[in-house]
Amino acid sequence: MATTVNKTGNFPRQTFSEAGKASACQGCPNQAICASGIAKAPDPAIQEIKEKMASVKHKILVLSGKGGVGKSTFSAHLAHGIASDETKQVALLDVDICGPSIPKIVGLEGEQVHQSGSGWSPVYVEENLGVMSIGFLLSSPDDAVIWRGPKKNGLIKQFLRDVDWGELDYLIVDTPPGTSDEHLSVVQYLSATHVDGAVIITTPQEVSLQDVRKEINFCRKVKLPIIGVVENMSGFVCPKCQHESQIFPPTTGGAMKMCNDLNIPFLGKVPLDPRIGKSCDEGKSFLTEVPDSPATLALKDIFHPPHHVNDTSQSASQNIL
Repeated sequence: MATTVNKTGNFPRQTFSEAGKASACQGCPNQAICASGIAKAPDPAIQEIKEKMASVKHKILVLSGKGGVGKSTFSAHLAHGIASDETKQVALLDVDICGPSIPKIVGLEGEQVHQSGSGWSPVYVEENLGVMSIGFLLSSPDDAVIWRGPKKNGLIKQFLRDVDWGELDYLIVDTPPGTSDEHLSVVQYLSATHVDGAVIITTPQEVSLQDVRKEINFCRKVKLPIIGVVENMSGFVCPKCQHESQIFPPTTGGAMKMCNDLNIPFLGKVPLDPRIGKSCDEGKSFLTEVPDSPATLALKDIFHPPHHVNDTSQSASQNIL
């Protein structure tokens, strides 16, 4: 596709009128498709996904600019937290194609997907909590998924269109780090449906916040609402003495200052707790395994913020649910 450099000289801008016709297109295997105009046509799957998603009341994406900040852990516990209300039907979709960790975290490692006349059936943690991940399609958890973008996009399309989700109150989508193929695919395929927004996960240090700012810009560019930012691993509370230490010091003020600067809702802080990693390795919900942990209480406040929080603050007065 033909591109021109924008005024900043940094990023290419697509010029669809020249697609397949410019000198830069010479040698591209998709040149004939672009020149024909076929690529401009809307993907018919978008309408099919719209019809499929009509039975899903709420859709929440969990994003993070940087890997290793606890995004999948948060996604799993958000799903567990909602599903603790037995009247709610919840699904957790893992679109981290190259690093699917959700099956391990929710205790479904080794399970397989079954297909029926109505499509793929999710694998269930509880009667009201279903999960779908590429991890269920691999012969071994150690198998590497070495795919280019188009194949990843095709699988995400299948997850949204061909899975028999049924009637859902919430669909939680766990995404990989970054702002690339998988994120663009999810946003594009859900563009005809109502998406509640994105919850963005970070840690306090600037090296993480730097990538989160890119994620915020991504959401703004693709018009994806931002529900808010969660600062994970925000201090360490010793289980014995309850003393709090800063493992990742917020050298630039942390997520709260960033949210104030960018006018983004700040949802709250979740402290480190070694038992979170242990519960994830064992495939158990930390919320029920250690209900009195400061991290559990922080997560519950983020899911269901207390009514006494000052509404003028951008802190946990925001509500994910």
